Amino acid sequence: NIFPNFTLVNVEKPPCFVRKFSPDGSKIIAFSADQTSLEVYSYEGPAAIADLLQGVQGEYLSNEENPTNSRIRNCAFNRFFKPKFTVSVSPCTEQLNRECSLFSDDGRFVIIGSAATIPEEPHPPLYAIYQNNESVSPPNPRNQLENCTIYVVDIEKGILVDKTMFKTDKIVLSHNQGIYLYRNVLAVLSIQHQTIHIFHLEADGTLVKDREIGRFCYDDDAMVLANSGVLTGESQSSLPSRQAVYRPFKETSINSLKHRILAFLYRRAVALSVQEQSPFELRNFYRYFDQINGLRIWKMQLLDEDHLFLKYASEDVVTQRSYEPNSQQSFFVVYNMKSTEVLAVYENTSDKLLEIFENFCDYFRLSCGSGYTSSPSNNVYANLTQQRFKQTIISAKNGGPSQARKRVLAQLPISAQSYSPSPLLDLSLFSYDEKWVSVMERPKACGEYPIRFYGRECGLLKFKIYPGVQDKNPPPQARRLVAFTFHPSDPFAISVQKTNLEYVVNFHVRYDNTTT
Repeated sequence: NIFPNFTLVNVEKPPCFVRKFSPDGSKIIAFSADQTSLEVYSYEGPAAIADLLQGVQGEYLSNEENPTNSRIRNCAFNRFFKPKFTVSVSPCTEQLNRECSLFSDDGRFVIIGSAATIPEEPHPPLYAIYQNNESVSPPNPRNQLENCTIYVVDIEKGILVDKTMFKTDKIVLSHNQGIYLYRNVLAVLSIQHQTIHIFHLEADGTLVKDREIGRFCYDDDAMVLANSGVLTGESQSSLPSRQAVYRPFKETSINSLKHRILAFLYRRAVALSVQEQSPFELRNFYRYFDQINGLRIWKMQLLDEDHLFLKYASEDVVTQRSYEPNSQQSFFVVYNMKSTEVLAVYENTSDKLLEIFENFCDYFRLSCGSGYTSSPSNNVYANLTQQRFKQTIISAKNGGPSQARKRVLAQLPISAQSYSPSPLLDLSLFSYDEKWVSVMERPKACGEYPIRFYGRECGLLKFKIYPGVQDKNPPPQARRLVAFTFHPSDPFAISVQKTNLEYVVNFHVRYDNTTT
């Protein structure tokens, strides 16, 4: 019965980009206008502006210019949020990514990232662009090399605790796609160098490098090979020189992680050939060997402290040369970091993986640290929505069961902390159109009408959310997107509508206008 029933339209806010509430909801973080600092605000509760709203009628604050409306718009942000810290983290040459943040389980630390495109002059050396023989092909305008930095900020004390840098690299920071935090294990995926960097987040917030997975699998592989005398510059050059430098990108061997995948597929092909008494599977392995060897890591997530869930695709997809990446063939790999074993490999049309995902969806989502959210495996209404979606794809032109499986599995791997735990989005409590708002924290198209939330049990309209400016027509051909930030427990939400280059911030609050 407690829900936001009033919208404060076009709230005045400081020059910043509001990002997200902390897991306990006591704070909210934002990025400064120049995207070099992290701002921390304390949240003052859902009734912080109740006294100013006394006597205001309707479901939203009208556009009428009068002292009352102007005062509410000017005071709303400062009533709900009190500034605590401004932490300068990034140099002026790098900008923080506004869509990248990961909270630790206790809510004390937040991990953010910045990136700066590498200038053409001076051009980085070849061995910096290609650090191993799996490094992807030359950068293109859609996949430019960057200098990236990952920061750890203590939002309780307002200090920068630690940072780690990745030079001449490509890490997808938007929506946390390239970084993943599970408890105290942080994984960072280097697209350019096809390497997964594993760190441990210590109790004091410092990052301790554990291992790199890609060219090697064990953390001491490089030391063992270095001591063996195999990795020498002379072995890569036919010129008589004692000062030749060994370059990993010249290696002709298959790197460790790819070798384990190929070995797993080979053993599976042999077992199936023996079982079926036919060499068909083994011939298929040899037939597609080069294609599989040419795959590159596209996305990843941690399933727990020991297991990685990797998505492999063609190099054109990974480097964003393909305009329809989710329609291309891809493979999912389950990898144990401690034993360095590949446990399973699935195609993106796999019936078995789809069954696992639908029945155990929470194991993919809850590893994101998002708390409880409605999913097809724990909510009958979410499951019904997914079944309808699959049926729509099956019935569509050029569709079919294979395309339906591919579209559903395109969600995997799931980015860290990308689902809102707000009870307002619980599909067992409320019914709403997921075209306009959903439990996944992604910008949505902004409709012309308010978003209606109906009570699941009674079927009655409970409340409406008004995104954007009301009573005003948007400019023609304007692409309107709206991003929602829901409080994890309170009846409070923020919507930020972007129309071309203009931002409109609305607060959706609980207000009892029957009191006097």
